[in-house]
Amino acid sequence: MSLINSTPARFHVLIPCAGSGSRAGTPQPKQYQIVAGLPMVVHTLRAFGAVPRLACGLVVVSPNDLLMAGTLEAYPQPAFEVVRVGGATRAQSVLAGLHALRERGAQQHDWVLVHDAARCLVTPAQINALMDACQDDAVGGLLAHQLADTLKAAQSGRAASTVDRSDKWLAQTPQMFRLGMLTQALEQAGDAVTDESSALEAMGLQPRLVQASAQNFKVTYAEDFALAEAILKIRFEE
Repeated sequence: MSLINSTPARFHVLIPCAGSGSRAGTPQPKQYQIVAGLPMVVHTLRAFGAVPRLACGLVVVSPNDLLMAGTLEAYPQPAFEVVRVGGATRAQSVLAGLHALRERGAQQHDWVLVHDAARCLVTPAQINALMDACQDDAVGGLLAHQLADTLKAAQSGRAASTVDRSDKWLAQTPQMFRLGMLTQALEQAGDAVTDESSALEAMGLQPRLVQASAQNFKVTYAEDFALAEAILKIRFEE
């Protein structure tokens, strides 16, 4: 047995944070927008920082990012290191982050959790649930939420048909896969994939779906900020 496979797998987390968040309509990249008193990305990092099993955390920003260093100086997150290797797409940023993990000693069989910085409502309990469900899985998996609404197929702005929703899930993050397998999948899939599971699916693999909460939504549009703030304030009061 090789040395790599005889050592216990560790857990790492990557937070791709190189996007501009143009759909949010904020004056700066949305990850730095203040939500419930803190930059949105800080809420995200604090959730992962509360999971002791995570060995290494990297925040992947673009080479010209001027805000992350100051944000983490004001709100220290000792579990995370900032790497300025982000690319033009999510896939490029994640792949660069995987290479950065390897440079820091991560092994091919280690687990990597990739999470959207804009999913600032994720909880340590949800992160731990994903890790527990997937740590012995042959592929890995992702948090997801089973679709509750009626789903329509559109044609020219009109409802053309109703789609069976019984097997439909909304993909969330974190998504957790082996470092080597995820690297290979992203290298083969290219820049078109919008999440890591898609890259694994393109290889013919079937990631495990782990039931999550509708509150773990991605803050994308201007109205999402008010909802995220309301949920966070309720949590702070509990």
